[in-house]
Amino acid sequence: MRVRILGSAAGGGFPQWNCQCENCVRMRRGEIRAIPRTQCSLAISADGRRWRLINASPDLPAHLRTLSATDLAPAGSRTGVLDAIILTDGELDHCAGLLAIRETGPLAIYSTAAVRDWIFGMNAAFAAICRPGRLEWRDLPVGGAGGVTEVEIRTASGEDTGLRASATAVAAKIPRYVGGDGPEPSGAAIALRIRSADSAAALLYAPCLRRIDEALLAAARHSSCILLDGSFWWDDEMARRGAGTATATAMGHLPIGGPHGSLAAMRELDGIRKIYTHINNTNPILDEDSEERRQLAEAGWEVAADGMTLEL
Repeated sequence: MRVRILGSAAGGGFPQWNCQCENCVRMRRGEIRAIPRTQCSLAISADGRRWRLINASPDLPAHLRTLSATDLAPAGSRTGVLDAIILTDGELDHCAGLLAIRETGPLAIYSTAAVRDWIFGMNAAFAAICRPGRLEWRDLPVGGAGGVTEVEIRTASGEDTGLRASATAVAAKIPRYVGGDGPEPSGAAIALRIRSADSAAALLYAPCLRRIDEALLAAARHSSCILLDGSFWWDDEMARRGAGTATATAMGHLPIGGPHGSLAAMRELDGIRKIYTHINNTNPILDEDSEERRQLAEAGWEVAADGMTLEL
């Protein structure tokens, strides 16, 4: 199974032209050793020819061009080398790109029922593209007390893509456009475990999570590589960087650092490739010379970058 990291940043990417946080200002001035990043998304293939997209960021057109530049689409294809999309949550950063492919199809789109209702049930623009011949929705069940349910990822025409996926519920937040402060419904956000049908090697992808529980740790232990939410280093990072007042956890993200951060929570995972992704423009790990970046390297963690390719 081949995995391409198409985008590895949170929010509007890095650097943002109008952001005045330390990282973006220094990046624009050429004063920081860092690389530009687009908004978070993955492409996964079982055969190296046809691809499934994990989340559709606003940078989707640029991401699809990188796939089309190196792969040949089947004759007569209207969707290029892409034939299915899986959504891990309903955040606009992860679904707004669907509007960029509204004239293409057919594509199969997998998500939980909660994410489907938010994206396609509450917004007329998205609802208009989720219909036969364009985007055809398929249910992605969330594992409960009885364990996870693995599903075959198939194209809109029913062809087996050679990939198997399972979803573990994670705590995140209700998307802002949904409104209200009620409890999170089941399936609001997931960690996606995906593998090739002919291999046990699996990738666990969790770009948004507010805490790490035993269910997520269990999924990680049964994976060969994890791509984890690395949005923020500190819980109060926005305030520290002069970019706002909201905390990381209030925005649905567990910070990396600190005694209760994800780095500490995942310290038991040995023999697994560990990579942080979905990195906010305020995060000090973007600076390759930072102390925080050094701490990650010493703990055996990598930092995702656009264009990275993983072979599992």
